[in-house]
Amino acid sequence: MSAEAGATVEQNHSYDMSCIFCRIANKQESGAELLHSDDDLVCFKDIRPAVTHHYLVVPKKHVGTCKTLTKDHVQLIKTMMEVGKSTLQKNNVTDLEDIRLGFHYPPFCSISHLHLHVLAPASQLGFLSRMIYRVNSYWFITADELIDQLQAS
Repeated sequence: MSAEAGATVEQNHSYDMSCIFCRIANKQESGAELLHSDDDLVCFKDIRPAVTHHYLVVPKKHVGTCKTLTKDHVQLIKTMMEVGKSTLQKNNVTDLEDIRLGFHYPPFCSISHLHLHVLAPASQLGFLSRMIYRVNSYWFITADELIDQLQAS
């Protein structure tokens, strides 16, 4: 098998055609505007925004939920956070103290592909959204707390 063929097999292994985020990340889903795209990550607007700036940062490679991660994924989470903050800044968000970055825990995530919620301004989350994106609750964990948990494991 050639190296090129091996790369194709590996790429296909990390792609789940039934996963909406895999399709968006690989530009196979119409209607999704990518705000950021690089070799590893994409960022796009959430289809049900909880606040003015509600973006999702998603790995192009299919990665499970935050409960399937190990300490080997810490750098991925940090990079996702950097992309989220950078996307906010590109969209004129200047107060990076008034943001929320985090993940839903299964079974409270609707898509089983790792995705970082990037929300700003967090102070303008409505009542229901404050509950859905409640910091370090049973169903939502901040990116910083997830990193701490992974590093401690």
